[in-house]
Amino acid sequence: MTEPRPARHPLRRIRPLGRDARRRSDAPGPALRRGRAVAACAVLTAFLLTFHRAVPNTAVRFGSLLETFLPWLGLAVPVLLVPAVLRRSVTALVALLLPAAAWLGCFGPLLLPAGDEPHDIVAVQHNVSDVNADPAGTARALLRERPDVVALEEVTPEALPVYAKALGGRCPHRAVVGSVGLWSAHPLDDVRPVDIRPRGLGPDWNRGMRATVRTPGGDVAVYVAHLPSVRLGVPHGLGSARRDESAALLAKAIAREEVDRVILLGDLNSTVDDRGLDPLLSRLRVAGPGMAFSWPAAFPVARIDQIMARSATVVDVRSLPATGSDHLPVVARIRL
Repeated sequence: MTEPRPARHPLRRIRPLGRDARRRSDAPGPALRRGRAVAACAVLTAFLLTFHRAVPNTAVRFGSLLETFLPWLGLAVPVLLVPAVLRRSVTALVALLLPAAAWLGCFGPLLLPAGDEPHDIVAVQHNVSDVNADPAGTARALLRERPDVVALEEVTPEALPVYAKALGGRCPHRAVVGSVGLWSAHPLDDVRPVDIRPRGLGPDWNRGMRATVRTPGGDVAVYVAHLPSVRLGVPHGLGSARRDESAALLAKAIAREEVDRVILLGDLNSTVDDRGLDPLLSRLRVAGPGMAFSWPAAFPVARIDQIMARSATVVDVRSLPATGSDHLPVVARIRL
């Protein structure tokens, strides 16, 4: 009779972890790895917001393209917040403070209430569109702001009499050069065209003018300009060379201006963050509080209609409801 075998111990022998197993157990889990990816995106967003001028603006003008829509980089914060919360990543949540702080540093002041600061004139800027089917209604919409000066671009010969009649009651003084015009409640003097044509465009391309507006507070040189449009496509990127050249020509004209106080009203086809406007921004002060996105009218994503000043202060700026144009009007209060 054979003796029964001893029962095996219910616990199996525990073998020591090998080197590979220990390495696998020490490796970060998917949650931590995802947290690091979110944190990296947050840091990159903060870098682009703060150091966007470091992005090259070579042939494809990627730097200018980024700067045109720079405020919208702030959307990265709520988008990245979702995976950071789902993964419960403290690293990612802390990193998201960087782009949030960078965005507030860049654009936070524009969100402040305008207040009731004193001003001397009200200026309206509007690209009315050369296919606007309701110029009379557009003019009436602008007059609701009781403006002292109104600058229009893309004024066609057919629509000019309509604008002249509609705006003439409030702003009886007017000057038109090419497709840009200025209507004023105060007398105009020394009206002349400003040549901002880029190379390759003929003499019939007239989209710049200046006039001296004799306000009760003194003379003001008012410039109206419509810079060339930009095009976005593959493989050439952002086609802004002509716009940049035109901006430089306009800046030179303003630099030669003998009247101390200057106001620039225009469709500059550029935001004030875009380095393409650097020649102008070095000589003029931009508007105060207000985002005032003006284009496209159906869903505004950028303010390319600008009101700037020299030896005067643009107290605030805001966009107005849509008219028959693909741009929204922009109105500003200015202290001389």
